[in-house]
Amino acid sequence: MTAIPPTVEYGHAEIVPVYFDDLDAMGIVHHARYAFLFDRALEGYWGRRGYTVDPGALDGDAFQAVRELTLTYRRPINRPGAVAVHFWVEHLGRTSLRYGLRILSVDGATVYAEGSRAAVLLDPATMQPAPFSDAGREAVTPLLRPTAEAGISAGA
Repeated sequence: MTAIPPTVEYGHAEIVPVYFDDLDAMGIVHHARYAFLFDRALEGYWGRRGYTVDPGALDGDAFQAVRELTLTYRRPINRPGAVAVHFWVEHLGRTSLRYGLRILSVDGATVYAEGSRAAVLLDPATMQPAPFSDAGREAVTPLLRPTAEAGISAGA
């Protein structure tokens, strides 16, 4: 997308498309599609950094399962086009992390939704929680919200 994301004080803002088929019968983005908007933003951000979503080539630090997703809807998105997804890491544990997120207008003036998503890193062979590698922890560090750095822990 050619739009420039809004400037954010922490984390990252990614421009993502809103497609016609994201809209429901009322002409607004269906509530479940907000999770897809966040996924599109993460895919773009991590893909440019060499982390793939190809299941056959998933890096150990990318094999994550969503544990919890919370969203609060503020204003409906009522047309295809583009939005900005601002995201950051609120907490980085030994085997899990929690993102904070906001879905915004491209200029950053309107908040459409906000929330968080927790994920657990899994060992692909056992499907049990696994610790992030040192390289994985280092890759996440630029996304840490400054006040969240105290939230880094050795726990799950």
